[in-house]
Amino acid sequence: MATVRWGLIGAGDIARKRIAPALRDLPNCELISVSRSRSELAKEFADEFGARKWYGDWSEQINDDEIDAVYIATPVYWHAEQTIAAAEAGKHVLCEKPMALTVDECDEMMAACRANPVKLGIAYYRRFYPCVVRAKEIIASGEIGEVSLAQINAFEFFDPPENDSRRWLLDPEKSGGGPMMDFGCHRIEILMYMFGKINEAKGTISTATFKREVEDTAAALLRFEAGCCATVTVTHAAAEPRDTLQIYGTKGSIHVPVLNAGEMTIVESGGSRVETRPNAAHIHAPLISDFADAVLQNREPAVGGNMGREVNAVIEQIYDQCTRRHGTLTTSS
Repeated sequence: MATVRWGLIGAGDIARKRIAPALRDLPNCELISVSRSRSELAKEFADEFGARKWYGDWSEQINDDEIDAVYIATPVYWHAEQTIAAAEAGKHVLCEKPMALTVDECDEMMAACRANPVKLGIAYYRRFYPCVVRAKEIIASGEIGEVSLAQINAFEFFDPPENDSRRWLLDPEKSGGGPMMDFGCHRIEILMYMFGKINEAKGTISTATFKREVEDTAAALLRFEAGCCATVTVTHAAAEPRDTLQIYGTKGSIHVPVLNAGEMTIVESGGSRVETRPNAAHIHAPLISDFADAVLQNREPAVGGNMGREVNAVIEQIYDQCTRRHGTLTTSS
């Protein structure tokens, strides 16, 4: 098998902009089929990206012998059911983040993939950003000394109308939480990639701006087994967007003003310098290529189910603590 033959489950905006182009263009991948609940839109999407087949029902798609793996690009409340069904159909699974609504669902997904056996990957693609890889290299080199603190901010303004296709993100039964769950998970995974296991996670959540069933703002304080600490601050209620990473050590620091842009400043005793590490044209491509290689080479993917579960466990710890303190997930602080 020279390539992995893919079925794409879900064909929304992210799949169109980031996932399908990579599945189509990567040399170790072939996009065979697409599924979406509205079959006419599935056909339109398939035609756009050169897929030979389309389905209105993903449960039919996973039983197609022409596909080896599925990319699950659906809302998080579908992840466990679709992953387990695909694994039982003998398909390798690359699943969007966050892995599932709960740690228990993560465990069920991993058990199904082990039992069949198929590969399981979770789409935490930001660890493949060249600036993130470079930051880890600098830390390992000792150039900025021992890391004491890292800070990540991820801000956006998100107040969708009732008829918006992403409105489900405000329903905790479907999303699992607000911005800490939706995109805070990406930042937690980056920090775990760079610093390892998290020993303790504390946090606070708020619905001070929007009266919702999920938080609109959250902040977490993480302590790593390696000794350093980190803060992750996320919000749906800031007019000014932020996507920053700052790492402070005993001899210097690393500053990434926009993670998606790839420019970074390294500060140490001799002065400072700017490095530019641009992302791949399709930012999901390195993640997907690694997963395809894992299937072809019969190895584990760089971001497997264990990492996906660990991220969910950290977020669950943050939310559980807030629930115990306030009595409800979304009580304003």
